[in-house]
Amino acid sequence: MTFGVCSSLHAQQNPVYTQYMYNPTIINPAYAASKESMSFFGLYRNQWVGIDGAPKTANVGFTTPLNNPKLGLGINFVNDHIGALDENSISFDLAYTLDLDAQYKLALGLKGTANLLSMSYSKLNIYDQTMPFAYEDVKNKFSPNIGAGAYLYSDEAYLGLSVPKIFKVDYYDDIKRRTMRQQPLFYLMGGYVFDLGSDWLLKPAFLSKIGSGKPSVDLTANFLFQEKFTIGTAYRWNAGISALTGFQIDENWFLGYAYDFDTTKLNQYNAGTHEIFMRFDWMGSFKSKRKSRFF
Repeated sequence: MTFGVCSSLHAQQNPVYTQYMYNPTIINPAYAASKESMSFFGLYRNQWVGIDGAPKTANVGFTTPLNNPKLGLGINFVNDHIGALDENSISFDLAYTLDLDAQYKLALGLKGTANLLSMSYSKLNIYDQTMPFAYEDVKNKFSPNIGAGAYLYSDEAYLGLSVPKIFKVDYYDDIKRRTMRQQPLFYLMGGYVFDLGSDWLLKPAFLSKIGSGKPSVDLTANFLFQEKFTIGTAYRWNAGISALTGFQIDENWFLGYAYDFDTTKLNQYNAGTHEIFMRFDWMGSFKSKRKSRFF
């Protein structure tokens, strides 16, 4: 099965991650001020294995506190490849934390993003050759954007609201015919850590995405044993179910894996989705490690 083309094409408005709770800066810049360590991230997602041209996403980045401990900086690079479409983006996050009381803090963040999008129409089977863009490729089309977010958190809970890209972007317009438009998306996410005793923690989380189309909801439940082994499951509303696992190798390294099973009609054409995540936390010269946070 091969991805085709219609009169209106869209890049992935923001890549969808099953392990969204491990690097929320992708969608919420405020998270950059919530970490007390420097963290390096890496993720690779191979979606709908077996479908030619299906999405493949790679993400690397880091977050770090600044000299002012209330300030945090984040940088993310994302490559998103779908069929004949290739998009590269780099984003910079700056966030500030407010102490609300002894338990809760509120982080506010801004995001600046630069996108380069390329579309090779010549690689596609276009049935209507009279379409204005049928023979014209898009090469490294540049588009800037800005975003904002808020992140309320404590040692046991978090709640975030964000819009990573505020402005609509038309990537290509020939004879006033729009072929690709990126719409702003709003994200609401949250989670809590329950102590079940006997070295077990339960970490439910959710992520809701609202835009011009149908809203989507991810519901996740992870169990953490002895602060090392993670196993869990997730459900993406009307889209798929997932199995998650993770291992805290030492106090610095974490490795996570997720497998998604599609519950739509596409499931007969693909062998699922694989996602690998890795994180390295480094305290360095930052203040001594406080009570462990699990998100």
